Amino acid sequence: MKAVLTALVLLCIGQAAWAGLTIEITKGNDSAVPIAVVPFGGDTPPHDVAEIIGADLKRSGLFEPFAPGNMLSLPQQKEDVVYSDWRKSGVDYLVIGNVKKEGNGYKATFVLYDVIKQQQLLEHSYSSSNHRKVAHNISDDIYEKLTGKPGAFDTKILYVTSTRAAANKIRYKLNYADSDGFGAKTILNSSEPILSPSWSPDAKKVAYVNFSKGRPGIYIQDIYQGKRQRMTAFKGLNSAPAWSPDGRKLAMVLSKGGNPDIYIMDVATRQLRQITRHFAIDTEPSWMPDGQHLVFTSNRGGAPQIYQANVQTGKVKRLTFEGKYNARARVFPDGKSIAMVHKGEGIAQFNIAVLELDSGRLRLLTSTPLDESPSVAPNGSMLIYATQQRGRGVLAAVSADGAVKLTLPSSEGDVREPAWSPINK
Repeated sequence: MKAVLTALVLLCIGQAAWAGLTIEITKGNDSAVPIAVVPFGGDTPPHDVAEIIGADLKRSGLFEPFAPGNMLSLPQQKEDVVYSDWRKSGVDYLVIGNVKKEGNGYKATFVLYDVIKQQQLLEHSYSSSNHRKVAHNISDDIYEKLTGKPGAFDTKILYVTSTRAAANKIRYKLNYADSDGFGAKTILNSSEPILSPSWSPDAKKVAYVNFSKGRPGIYIQDIYQGKRQRMTAFKGLNSAPAWSPDGRKLAMVLSKGGNPDIYIMDVATRQLRQITRHFAIDTEPSWMPDGQHLVFTSNRGGAPQIYQANVQTGKVKRLTFEGKYNARARVFPDGKSIAMVHKGEGIAQFNIAVLELDSGRLRLLTSTPLDESPSVAPNGSMLIYATQQRGRGVLAAVSADGAVKLTLPSSEGDVREPAWSPINK
């Protein structure tokens, strides 16, 4: 058992590592909808609001922003909009707006138009001390109005960076940033590995594994106040915490009984309940949206595959059958699909795949050699994952249909363990 625990810990350490990010679109969508986001009028914040909105929409892969330099006019008021200008340019949708300084923040008002139908679709205002948040809120509104699905631009991403310090020591940082890589902040700076970060449903707390007491322990930390508490420090494995949809429980992996099994802890009382009881390795739990089921990785069939457990009855069923390796499952918000790390028969590389639970159809989304740790955007539109680029750990993202791909290089060390926050309006 000691050898098994050591192997699991080393695997997690090998996956550890992000600080400030930049986004590079490596594959675009040829069918993206043309949209013009006209430079906003009024006061000028440190970063251009219209430019942020355009970048958000482009990053979704569904829209292709029109270059400001090619615009025939630059309307900033409703009466200035000339639909024929935009029809000539081949634009389907138009966004105009104004920004006004308010105390220590900004108020931005925008209007969205359907150029083809010559109709106003949406008008709204946002105020905040953070003008980038205002821009992301506007992007979310536009995305939802035109797609019928909530936007996920005003969200955050957790990640772990590892950098080699003096005397061959490694420093680990747990960080979070806006979904576009800006505003990076460090939650924890440690000389010991940090693993498996997980957001609470209200996006105010994170759970993670840290070795700061000489053995792995599961911690909960408030990302704004910095207060943290150790939830477990049992002998053996303490790993893979995952918040329940209601935020009251944590699923986790413990080997205190002699074997890695899935447990659920009540966060308030710390009462534990064992879910799986098997001689195999059960690990990497992830909640289904109903809060009544968990998906997890187990080698009980001879190789790592994805299983589902009922948290009340403990009844287990196998979900994956295609490929020799399927692990690290993450559930889409609608509960109809799971993302996972997949290795096909006779294939040497690990890729990100999506399994449709009703049909059993499996789709590969990535093709780079060593892709791992997928995390699904809270609207189900994209996935972020860890991969390798020129010998360094970096993050990448791919749309749920595989049409759009991004890389998110960091200026600081290796990057691993991404986790996309919930939508918290």
